[in-house]
Amino acid sequence: MKIYLDENLSAEIARLLRGMGVDAVSVRETERYEITDRAQLVMATADDRAIVTRDVVDFLALSRQAIAANTEHAGIIIVPASLRGDEFQLIADRIHDVTRRYPQGLRGSVIFLSREASAE
Repeated sequence: MKIYLDENLSAEIARLLRGMGVDAVSVRETERYEITDRAQLVMATADDRAIVTRDVVDFLALSRQAIAANTEHAGIIIVPASLRGDEFQLIADRIHDVTRRYPQGLRGSVIFLSREASAE
């Protein structure tokens, strides 16, 4: 699974993920700044990348809109407020857990990260 980090997450997380063998890029690295959440999701999907974001409300709405329009996205991974924005390693670890559980990707799905690693 390939990962695309929204601009509200540090590029450091993408660097940590790459160190774990995950194909990850960040908006900050691609310089796709200040475009709409919808455009970010479209670009991530075009690149076959699940988008990782802290924008819970906006991306849940986009996911519902995709269902209503019978379109698909490459997956949405939500980083909840329980994970602080400066907990780069913890966030990277939880994203890595998701990539291992869903190696074929998250097409059309929404996943919420948690502080604890999931039991496999």
